[in-house]
Amino acid sequence: MTVTRADLPSLTGMRWAAAFMVFGLHIVVASMLDPDSAGSKVASLLFGAGEIGVSFFFVLSGFVLMWSARPGDSPLRFWRRRLARIYPVHIVTALLAVVLGATLGQLARPDVFYGVPDFDVFLTNVFLIHSWIPGEQQSLNTVSWTLACEAFFYLTFPIWGALARRLSARGAWVFALVSVGLVVLPAYVQGELPAVHWLQAFPAARIGEFTLGVALARLVALEAWRGPRLEIAVGVMLLSYFLVPVWPGQYAFSVATIIGFGVLIPAAAVADLRNEQSFWRSPTMVRLGELSFAFYMVHLLVIRVVRRAAPGLVRLHSTPELFVVAGIFVVSLGLAWALYEYVETPCRRFLTRPRQAVSNRPTALDVRA
Repeated sequence: MTVTRADLPSLTGMRWAAAFMVFGLHIVVASMLDPDSAGSKVASLLFGAGEIGVSFFFVLSGFVLMWSARPGDSPLRFWRRRLARIYPVHIVTALLAVVLGATLGQLARPDVFYGVPDFDVFLTNVFLIHSWIPGEQQSLNTVSWTLACEAFFYLTFPIWGALARRLSARGAWVFALVSVGLVVLPAYVQGELPAVHWLQAFPAARIGEFTLGVALARLVALEAWRGPRLEIAVGVMLLSYFLVPVWPGQYAFSVATIIGFGVLIPAAAVADLRNEQSFWRSPTMVRLGELSFAFYMVHLLVIRVVRRAAPGLVRLHSTPELFVVAGIFVVSLGLAWALYEYVETPCRRFLTRPRQAVSNRPTALDVRA
């Protein structure tokens, strides 16, 4: 028997954890903390592998899109809904990055407005194709490279979704194993050819994470998932996370934790379907999960503004630096709330209104990169 469609709020709560890991990593790599302070050492231990939060988003995206796919849905309607969910916040934060760059210096490549040869950087970023172009992958709002990957995933999902719906449980397992292979392959190539370091942000090189999520959703829907319970899956994920530094660098950003994510996401879904206890679907975690996309998109801009406009607040020692980081977090979260309430939600309603008769409030399955 196939499980009926349902919301999976634990996955929404987990989105916040992934976004917070990326925030912590950017605090570390932006040299916000005194490298000799205890806070810096703890932050490096906790968030040094925070980039794997992006891999979580990619796997999760494939899972929820497959799980929530509407029977008889056309590709055009699907693409329209996905565009409505990610594009407004992307445009606002990209323009904000340009304004900040123009006022605070080389924060966000302000030359895209002043030099014709560089105007293509602005255009490729706005249209979410910059991750396909080595050298432009980190332009404007740096984190938007993941949206370019997601745009590619959305473009190809009708193919993967149609394939997965035709698979038996055995076929879905094979699909999952092939997807893991597609995660390993780019890392191996990067290890053999260090010059192609840009593969880390290259959309086609990250497709395996997305298709793994699609395959896992099919297994859960067929009641063929036989992985560990949520508590054990969290333990596996934590173990793989803290072992990331052991792996060679090219394997650290996705391969090191792919098995952890591969057991964690379906375990959380099954826990929700069985109405088992889950910290991740508490009201607070679900609400933070709803804000996670906007938080992810704005936090690095806030960090860069502080570093550029208030350099005296960088690399303080002990207690003062914790207050600075806490302030950056609060401001980022506040801006995320404003983006969610006044950009993301109303724009989504406007862009989907003519053809969407269902409730306009995002569900727990509303996942973005």
